Amino acid sequence: MLDQSRCIGCHACTTACKSENEVPVGVTRTYVKSVDVGTFPQASRAFQVTRCNQCEDAPCVAACPTQAMYRRDDGIVDFDKQICIGCKACIAACPYDAIFINPEDHSAEKCNLCAHRLDVGLEPACVTVCPAGAILVGDLNDPTSAVSQVINREPVQVRRPEKDTRPGVYYKGARTDTLDPLAARRPDGGLFAWATQYAGPGSVTSGHPGNGTSQAAALLSYDVPHRAPWGWRVSLYTWTKSLAAGGFAIPVLLAGTGYLGWGNDVTRWAAPLLALSFLMVTGGLLIADLKHPERFYLIFTRHHWRSWLVRGAVIIGAFGTVAAAYLLTSLAGAGADTARQALGWAGLPLALATAVYTAYLFAQAKGRDLWQSPLLAPHLAVQAALAGAAAVLPLLAWLAPGRAVTADEVIVAVAAAVHVAFVTGEVSQPHVTAHARLAVHELALGSQRLPFWIGMVLILGAVAAPWIGTPATALALAGLLAYEHAYVQAGQSVPLA
Repeated sequence: MLDQSRCIGCHACTTACKSENEVPVGVTRTYVKSVDVGTFPQASRAFQVTRCNQCEDAPCVAACPTQAMYRRDDGIVDFDKQICIGCKACIAACPYDAIFINPEDHSAEKCNLCAHRLDVGLEPACVTVCPAGAILVGDLNDPTSAVSQVINREPVQVRRPEKDTRPGVYYKGARTDTLDPLAARRPDGGLFAWATQYAGPGSVTSGHPGNGTSQAAALLSYDVPHRAPWGWRVSLYTWTKSLAAGGFAIPVLLAGTGYLGWGNDVTRWAAPLLALSFLMVTGGLLIADLKHPERFYLIFTRHHWRSWLVRGAVIIGAFGTVAAAYLLTSLAGAGADTARQALGWAGLPLALATAVYTAYLFAQAKGRDLWQSPLLAPHLAVQAALAGAAAVLPLLAWLAPGRAVTADEVIVAVAAAVHVAFVTGEVSQPHVTAHARLAVHELALGSQRLPFWIGMVLILGAVAAPWIGTPATALALAGLLAYEHAYVQAGQSVPLA
């Protein structure tokens, strides 16, 4: 429990934590956030000790693909650096921005209440050094413990209860101006009490960029720097995955509906080669984005089935296996048409799953409200149809001119129009949470406006596919790539701590 009515903002807990746990410069397990409330001369400074919330239903535990993040029997959410692959899924999942990648060993870590000290009967380092006795650690199930007596008898609060994580860290005497990451406005120019936060690529500047959501005049005066966990590789992965899924599904659908023969070169060769080529690129991007790429095999040997990284890897693996078998039937010649058809139809649901599973992966990032849309899965399916139809359009024009080209041009146009409709609904409809509203603002009018509008204009051009033909390929694929990057980055642009 953190008693903010006692906290004097001395930062002793921060320095003790760094010393005890050998936390490098530039990252923190715990720190003291401060907000200036009111206007001169009626002004005061409020403090908040900020750290991992030791959630009962910890999103980081659910998202971790190797169980490197786990919850102990005593309720502490701990971590095992030896099996961390550095995928940053835990960072994306945490609604409190309490996890970071250690720049020295490249593994995820956070506050674990100095579990190594608790195990030998000692108190956490922050508790022992706090001069005001503002930090209490104890067993909530023990009615005689000091923590239990305070929490059961006095008003306390938790951070962001709407995220349903059931935090195990309680605040006494804290102000909403500090507990809510958007309550206090951001200092002009990003100038905080002792430093200016870096506002370069990947950084997330703390505080509300407008007037804040607090009814009081609240100005964020100190916070630590935060970074978006997923960069351009994840943005590009969503695009290559759409190409792999759609590049297989569209030729198979055209063949299955009679617009294209099962023996045509587009059906025989392009479908499996597009799928396998872009699946390999997708896998390469995902492995390259790991901080410990040499440990990627742990996704399969120490898999945690609740993680959609693991489920996605299985889906991609199954889809790749079917696509490879499909390619083998093409090598076998015309006599394998029946087997090719069977594998084509079997591959369609796997292609769809490959396209849409990212919606469930993003949904595990509970703090990223933009990614919580129930329409994200169908939107990703539409994007895969658009990418696949655009990719095979020049191949069809070369190898199968006629009805198949016309049908594919219609698919490009319709998928582009539906994509634009999805995006228009996303950016124009009122959003319930301030986090979603800010993310949409960043998408359409803020830091991501350039790639967003470039993508939208290009995809609008692809709607004219039946009239312009193969040039729609470049418009659709380039537009999707620009939009995907803007969407992924905008979802991570809102401060969580």
